[in-house]
Amino acid sequence: MAWLYALLASRPVVWLLLFVNAAGTIYGYYWYRYQLADTPPVFLPFVPDSPTASLFFVLVLAAWLLGRSSPLFEALALVTLVKYGIWAVVMNVLVWRVTGTLDWAGWMLIVSHGAMAVEGMLYARFYRFRFLHLMLAAVWTLHNDVIDYVFGMMPRYSVLADYANEIGYFTFWLSIASIAAAYQLGVRLRRQPLLPGGMSFRQASE
Repeated sequence: MAWLYALLASRPVVWLLLFVNAAGTIYGYYWYRYQLADTPPVFLPFVPDSPTASLFFVLVLAAWLLGRSSPLFEALALVTLVKYGIWAVVMNVLVWRVTGTLDWAGWMLIVSHGAMAVEGMLYARFYRFRFLHLMLAAVWTLHNDVIDYVFGMMPRYSVLADYANEIGYFTFWLSIASIAAAYQLGVRLRRQPLLPGGMSFRQASE
């Protein structure tokens, strides 16, 4: 696996992921434009779930390219990339099952969000966050579930409206699983000696 981590840590790959995730983040906020227009201002930070997850990762990548580590954003990125990556895949598969069809945008969401979950886990060995950072990310994530399913700010899938309670229950446990995965991957496992971008952690700390 050493060759894989060396590839992931190379500056060209980090730059590529930065541009891809930045573009995906911009498109994601655009995708939410109609819902955001109807959202009370107090809830605005919690509505665009997936683009905010990819924004966290963009900030992590940018910090690495500057030779820095951003532990809180790393914890937020790992938890939310895994959670919302899997969530969107499951929701679009459910749309397919309910309606019997899925348009090109739905397939694009499956591929792109599946990639979000994968990249979040692949880069976990480079993260520098501690248990406290993970707990702060857990508070954000579970609070987001309350905003979505208690205050009705969840992403709009009209064909799945009849399953809102079941989806809310699934989402809560997906949050718990994502937090547990982040603990295992980002806190317990031995970290790589180099930060992506070719900068050692010692150099980045100087």
